[in-house]
Amino acid sequence: MLNFFNKQPKKKAIQPLFVDFHSHFLPGLDDGCTTLEESITLIQQMKNYGYQKLIMSPHNMGDFYKNTPEIIVAKLAEVKKAVMDSGIDIQLEATAEYYLDEWFEEKLKTKSLLPFGGNKILFEISYINEPKNLFDTLFKLQVAGYQPIMAHPERYSFFHSQFDVYEKLILQGCQLQVNLLSLIGYYGVMEKKVATELLEKKMVAYLCSDAHKQKHVELLAEVFKSNLFRSSSQQIKNNELF
Repeated sequence: MLNFFNKQPKKKAIQPLFVDFHSHFLPGLDDGCTTLEESITLIQQMKNYGYQKLIMSPHNMGDFYKNTPEIIVAKLAEVKKAVMDSGIDIQLEATAEYYLDEWFEEKLKTKSLLPFGGNKILFEISYINEPKNLFDTLFKLQVAGYQPIMAHPERYSFFHSQFDVYEKLILQGCQLQVNLLSLIGYYGVMEKKVATELLEKKMVAYLCSDAHKQKHVELLAEVFKSNLFRSSSQQIKNNELF
């Protein structure tokens, strides 16, 4: 006779991430993939992990990476054709990772931006110097109708000793996107510590790969097995973009 009273409840399945919107797979546009063949290989590996949609985001940075919406869209079309010809069933879109430099405000004024998910703008700031006009720029982005998303906030060392800045960012309507590799300490001990605290306080909206190369994609397997990922993935909003 079965003892239903001693039956153990099934463990709740961990929700996979279907969408990634921070990667550098468009070849020849920045410090990510250099060839179309490399792009196809990494996209296939992301598909093997269970991703169903990649929104690729080459750097857009002053006079260094002059990736206009037209350049990005043209490269996306090239990659989509190659991926389709390879028989890989995955949705591909593109945006940019915008660097908040002296040129960004002009791009904002002229609407020379390539948002994703309707109105979302992924941005990064200097790793060395805390920007003086950060909150003013965020305000202008929102007035223009955009939803700002800060890329890898855990990697800006000048914020590590002033955690209240993260709270202020969220209060001003900025969402935070933590890098998946930060969960295993790839960028450093403090980066993992800050990422962990942000996740534990449910301040992270998105977890993305920020993958530039083969090594980054391979290390995601370790991330997906980590307790930190398993305990936090339920709060993440990536799949809302599917």
